[in-house]
Amino acid sequence: MFKQKAKEEYAIVLDFLPNGYPFDTTPSHRKNSVVQAIGKEHFILLELTPKKDVTISSHEEVYIGEGKRDKIHFINGRLAMDKLTETAKIELNHVIMELVDKNESKFVEFFNKAQPINTRTHQLELLPGMGKKHMWELIEARQEKEFANFEDIKNRVKLMPDPKKAIIKRILEEIEGKDRFKIFVG
Repeated sequence: MFKQKAKEEYAIVLDFLPNGYPFDTTPSHRKNSVVQAIGKEHFILLELTPKKDVTISSHEEVYIGEGKRDKIHFINGRLAMDKLTETAKIELNHVIMELVDKNESKFVEFFNKAQPINTRTHQLELLPGMGKKHMWELIEARQEKEFANFEDIKNRVKLMPDPKKAIIKRILEEIEGKDRFKIFVG
């Protein structure tokens, strides 16, 4: 079966450029406003065109799904990490941190349900700072009782790197395209 492409319903604004990109050589009267955003569910970097005379602020959640959109006119497409403005790069860390905080149960579920990828690699090992020893300790601890939250993981697994920070680092690595395996980024 073909894997369906991840579609975002909502995006969080990283940067709003009301006059378009500064390096764009298009005459100013023909430039469009640009929004750089990250998808709320699959962490996909997106370039959006807002509707005329709409002001959008950083960290604002905008609807980009099917049907009538109130602030976004058009989804231009995916955006590469190196195309982000400096403001967007700075905001990216904060937004991912907020999204991980808000969806803690989803990421704790990953620790409870992660499986081997192949005979040599387990999904847990893809997290930064996670080796075989931590992986086996996590698996043994979750067999006794599933983890309730990040604090529970830290308390039950000795010398465990901060699970929240590991998730955030992994999401950033996937966005940057540093690994062929994708756990969190669509």
